[in-house]
Amino acid sequence: MFDLDRFIAECRDALAADRDNRAMREVVARAVSEPTTLMKAIGEPSWAGLNILHRAPDLTILNLVWGPHMVLMPHDHRMWAVIGIYTGREDNIFWRRLEDGRIEAAGAKAMSVRDCTVLGRDIVHSVTNPVPRLSGAIHVYDGDFFAAERSEWDPETLSERPYDPAKVARMFEESNTILGAAR
Repeated sequence: MFDLDRFIAECRDALAADRDNRAMREVVARAVSEPTTLMKAIGEPSWAGLNILHRAPDLTILNLVWGPHMVLMPHDHRMWAVIGIYTGREDNIFWRRLEDGRIEAAGAKAMSVRDCTVLGRDIVHSVTNPVPRLSGAIHVYDGDFFAAERSEWDPETLSERPYDPAKVARMFEESNTILGAAR
């Protein structure tokens, strides 16, 4: 049975033991290996959003739910992340920085239920939920995800600009509006 308090404690232990995220990947992979049990504990996704499970200066744990066909523009975290999928899909495009401040595509990774991956501190990625239903993932960051100064890139020009959390919140709200209309 998945226990959120125990999971948070295991993440804290992994962070203390292994600052390069291998131990954290094992903890998250174990959590998403039993998606039904995980969803019984944290709830089955019903709306898109960034749901905070734990927030501290050195560790943020999110239950991130992507709306159907939702796309998030290229962005960075400036901290490593471990992502584990427990329902649906999450497709990532990885981007490389160019000298002029723009980016170009450099790779991709499609993630399905039970998949777990690590994103390094300097990774720039965009995210797509390619399925017509909600997709859920546990995202663990080695810092305060909400306090970090970050960048995003315009999806059309691929030019860098400051990350706009209010715009991202609106994107989740718009996804929920569409989802609500479809019900």
